[in-house]
Amino acid sequence: MSSTAPPSDSATFCADLVRSHDFPRYVATLFVPAAERRALLALYAFNAEIVRVRDQVSQPLPGEIRLQWWTDMLSGHVHGSAEGNPVAAELLRAIRDYDLPVEPLSLLADEHQFDLYNDPMPTMAALEGYLAATSSALFALAARIMAPPSEAAEHLARHAGLAQGIVQVVANLPRDAAHRQLFLPQQVLASHNCNMEDVFAGKETPSLRAVLDQLAGEARQHLTTASSLLPQVPPSVRPAFLLLSQTRADLKRLSKPGRNPFAPQPASRLRTLWTLWRASRSREFTK
Repeated sequence: MSSTAPPSDSATFCADLVRSHDFPRYVATLFVPAAERRALLALYAFNAEIVRVRDQVSQPLPGEIRLQWWTDMLSGHVHGSAEGNPVAAELLRAIRDYDLPVEPLSLLADEHQFDLYNDPMPTMAALEGYLAATSSALFALAARIMAPPSEAAEHLARHAGLAQGIVQVVANLPRDAAHRQLFLPQQVLASHNCNMEDVFAGKETPSLRAVLDQLAGEARQHLTTASSLLPQVPPSVRPAFLLLSQTRADLKRLSKPGRNPFAPQPASRLRTLWTLWRASRSREFTK
């Protein structure tokens, strides 16, 4: 599990990892002070390592072992190799420097065990629980790096994560369907008479369109709530939520009439840079 790197290179390793595998979050860190940026990159590199597990294994068991290494490391049960892993070393540094709680980090790793299997997401409540423990937790931990914890920031993080996570579910449909993995809740599919096998076959049907429209509506509601909560947190915390601007842009792009939901349409890196730069200078995030 460990990747050997001198401590002086660990921060660079994390930055490169996030830039390669989570470009929007990498760009968002460019607009925060250097000390907080290093901690954010450690957090996001940890997330990138966890999310990548399902692409690095062909069977669930090796994936579970990799995820277990991280939960053991966070609980202090991994000795020696943790310091040799640049992401682990940087994450432990961020936990120490910013008094980050370990439980949400362990829960994030545990929750991603779902990714290793092709079990369908049963209900909208189950999807929201998954996203709260993953996307929302990342926002909440990022906010704690930027400023002392507060109930307002936690509330904002929940809605920000649900919005961002639901949009990602829609965006990732081409890839997930190709792997016969479905994060679209069965409950929502059934309510629109949408056949799961049609989704796996890449068939664009009116039923699937209705499912995606419902999810887009849910994401839009969470975005609206998050935007209304943003003024309630100090300006120093708001850069942790810059990704909301990218989520808003992605939702608009993915909601265009006539869009083929099975055609991958990632945002260009230049467009991502532009979107987040504009947001960093807007009154929403600075006043």
